[in-house]
Amino acid sequence: MSSSSTPTPSSSSKAGAADTSTADIEKLLSREATAFQRESEVERIFAAFKLNPYEILDLDQVSTPEEIKKQYRKLSLFIHPDKCSHARAPEAFDLLKKAEQELSDENKREELDALITTARRDLFKSHNIPPTTPNHDYRVQSLVPPYKTQMRLRVKEMLIDEEVRRRKAIKNNLANEGFEAAKKEEEVQQRKRKAEDDKNWEENRETRVNSWRSFASGSSTAKKQKTDGKKKKKSAILG
Repeated sequence: MSSSSTPTPSSSSKAGAADTSTADIEKLLSREATAFQRESEVERIFAAFKLNPYEILDLDQVSTPEEIKKQYRKLSLFIHPDKCSHARAPEAFDLLKKAEQELSDENKREELDALITTARRDLFKSHNIPPTTPNHDYRVQSLVPPYKTQMRLRVKEMLIDEEVRRRKAIKNNLANEGFEAAKKEEEVQQRKRKAEDDKNWEENRETRVNSWRSFASGSSTAKKQKTDGKKKKKSAILG
């Protein structure tokens, strides 16, 4: 009988140690790869256009509400600050939450979808492509730069224009509110000045009355003296 086929204890332990070492290396590499992917996802979120929640969540316009929530949960767990060592992971996490909230708001999503639809129509028109042409059509697929690249740029431009208009409207409203506030403040000050004038007028009323009485009395005395002087003068002439 040959004993060469039976592994010795030392060879078995060596093989087991080698297997364990390989497994540990694979786990370490897997963890490093996952950590790298988490950090890469954070960088992708920050590279996305902040006014486009679809881009932040890496979704298309046709995504259902369920798909939006699922994508948000997946990404928020993946780059959660407790699991991701990236310094800006908390900020990226907040951006994901804001994007999900905006797409969950029916009114905001309708406005965004309408803008994207307009951007698509304008893009197709610029390339003489009928607006009802599906995205998989060869005319769309053969666009250079690619359709998605052109759409992303056009949507970005339109969102920027929309944001500029929104900020101007806010600024104008604030200016109008400031004008109205200043006008109301001026009216308040005018009422205060009038009330103060009325108060002073009433407080000085007695003084004015006494002054008038003194004036009237002095005027009467002077008039009497003048009359008496004339009489004396006339008497001297006649006398």
